[in-house]
Amino acid sequence: MADGWLTTHILDTARGVPAAGVRITLYRLTGTSRVQITETVTNADGRTDAPLLKGAEFRTGGYELVFQAGDYLRASGQVTGETLFLDEVPIRFGISDAGSHYHVPLLLSAFGYSTYRGS
Repeated sequence: MADGWLTTHILDTARGVPAAGVRITLYRLTGTSRVQITETVTNADGRTDAPLLKGAEFRTGGYELVFQAGDYLRASGQVTGETLFLDEVPIRFGISDAGSHYHVPLLLSAFGYSTYRGS
């Protein structure tokens, strides 16, 4: 059985605060298919209340996190209008060790983002 787990958090780098209330969807990728595993919303600390994957669900393979950044950026007053530079932010990544902790944070502003494998 896998002992690893997957977490994320979002920091609003333009305002220097955690990004609360962002909807996140996690998908498992297999070949050309994309299957939704879970959907959650960030808390006041910009984190999820529980790991996105753990236990038997946590296994090696390809994944995609989709962050609904546009909704958050509009709600926080950073952008307006129907067409945004960043709306949905997808991050595709792989899990190669089912016994490790994978942390995939999003550093977000209205016109750019970055990510990395955190701890």
